[in-house]
Amino acid sequence: MKLLHLGDLHIGKTVNDFSMIQDQEYMLNQILNIAQEKSVDGILIAGDVYDRTIPSEEAVRVFDDFLCRLSSLKIDVYVISGNHDSDERLHFGSRLFEHSGIHIASKFQGEIYQHKVEDEFGKVNIFLLPFVKASQVRHFFPDKEIENYDDAVRTVVESASVNPEERNIIVAHQFVVGRKELPMMGGSENASVRRQVGGEEQTVGTVEMVYADCFEPFDYVALGHIHAPQRIGREEVRYSGSMLKYSKSEVLNEKSVPLITLQEKGTVEIELIPLKPLYDMRHLKGTLEQLLNPENIKEPEDYIFVTLTDENPVQDTMLIFRQYYPNTMKIEYDNAHTRSMGEVEVSEAVMERPFQELAQDFYQMMYGVEISEAEMELLKKAAKEVGIDEAD
Repeated sequence: MKLLHLGDLHIGKTVNDFSMIQDQEYMLNQILNIAQEKSVDGILIAGDVYDRTIPSEEAVRVFDDFLCRLSSLKIDVYVISGNHDSDERLHFGSRLFEHSGIHIASKFQGEIYQHKVEDEFGKVNIFLLPFVKASQVRHFFPDKEIENYDDAVRTVVESASVNPEERNIIVAHQFVVGRKELPMMGGSENASVRRQVGGEEQTVGTVEMVYADCFEPFDYVALGHIHAPQRIGREEVRYSGSMLKYSKSEVLNEKSVPLITLQEKGTVEIELIPLKPLYDMRHLKGTLEQLLNPENIKEPEDYIFVTLTDENPVQDTMLIFRQYYPNTMKIEYDNAHTRSMGEVEVSEAVMERPFQELAQDFYQMMYGVEISEAEMELLKKAAKEVGIDEAD
């Protein structure tokens, strides 16, 4: 059995006011071609189908066309919701879609959705777990001690009827980490959760972490939520990553789609098939003269982030750059003046604003989402322990 693993499509996304819908359509067509060439049996979509809870009409059309073409090719599709999706909107029509081989689990109802298929090696159980919070799981398991996301997902997995003698796959959208490593972030979750403080490495966001060992019963774990493609611990626990680069932090990411080949129990082959975008996303740094030297201009249609190192600001830089790179997204300066101003502005802002607002802004910047009440309480507790009395 062959399966493609996708995640974090974010259909309908705009980046710096540039609509990515044409690029997304191009990539989905490329994925359809790969599915045909590799004769896949199914496609796993690990959440964040849309970029907004209320997707645009155009975004819905693009995804609808993708599903219809997969259905016409007799390729089954397994979809879960992510934290960017609306449970209700993604769930609409799901019972009808079942007859077309499109299986959607958008809302946790107390147990993991399970679909059974068979091939020449026997049964394959495909489990679909949409994005869940600890509070959601606690509602269905009131007798369990569920304090964080790891407790929640572990409880759900343990309650599932996973037959260890058969091959089992799970599709999930969570922040999964190994016991000794943390994934590199990207996109809307756009930073590493690791940071250096006083020479020591610290982490944040621990309430939302789910440890990879809770997925031990599964032969393959198809994850979504992190935009950088990577494995977590063992090879079979993997983030597919987003199909496109959606931020400056992703410019060095090589996008791919995992092709999973299931053979007999215990044998899983993974091939990462490279994806080539319609237009790449790049970061250019240097002086205006250097960057716009005709000898240095390559692939002018690419999406471009620019960091200018000129000490003296140049007027109308965006207008100038778009004459050479029409898809220039953002221009910023990195010179002695901006560095000194940045230090002054940050210092003044920190002194004038209350702890809770700073914590909220920091979390939003790091993860692209609002901080939860549980996370805020942890930060306040940690702040008080180091002598910040204003952390109330």
